[in-house]
Amino acid sequence: MEYGEVVRRRRMVRNYDPDRPVPAEVVRRLLGYAVHAPSAGFSQGWGFLVLDAPGDREAFWAATTPDGMGESNWSRGMRRAPLIVVPHSNREVYLDRYAEPDKGWSDRRESRWPVPYWHIDAGFASLLMLLGAVDEGLGACFFGIPPERIPAYREAFDVPEDFTPIGAMTIGYRAEDRLSPSLRRGRRETPEVTHRGRWGAGY
Repeated sequence: MEYGEVVRRRRMVRNYDPDRPVPAEVVRRLLGYAVHAPSAGFSQGWGFLVLDAPGDREAFWAATTPDGMGESNWSRGMRRAPLIVVPHSNREVYLDRYAEPDKGWSDRRESRWPVPYWHIDAGFASLLMLLGAVDEGLGACFFGIPPERIPAYREAFDVPEDFTPIGAMTIGYRAEDRLSPSLRRGRRETPEVTHRGRWGAGY
């Protein structure tokens, strides 16, 4: 599939065919796309938890679903996904990397960072997986883990403290699903969100 078509087709999919698992070789390709993402200082401070066994997926939903949401339409469709990938960032890897001689910093102060690139880079990697899923004929959805559920998630999967889940992705073969009501807002046109030279007219 041409890159432009992949980008145009990408959308969040919230319902999956539970009887079609994602082949292992496809999962490996998606993870291979992720590790080609850019990262500050080539730090690569990410970690991906892959949940493809039914028991692991059920444990994920049990740990991360807020009370009262288990029977929602969103939850029912998402729970049918045969694959969940949880991308994590690792701040410590970045602080260590930029204290190395070739970077010129002599300490690990987080205040040196204008923004938390460890999260940004994990987001880059996640987007490559989302685009890769489209290219493989799959659907995918990136969503957040509620902050109050993160301790339960960590406990369920023995996630080390240095790794922070930045969200999660369901991946699988699409089933009939509804478009998000948020799409009624419409996609903003390029001139609305771009600027040339001084902050003024769009590109």
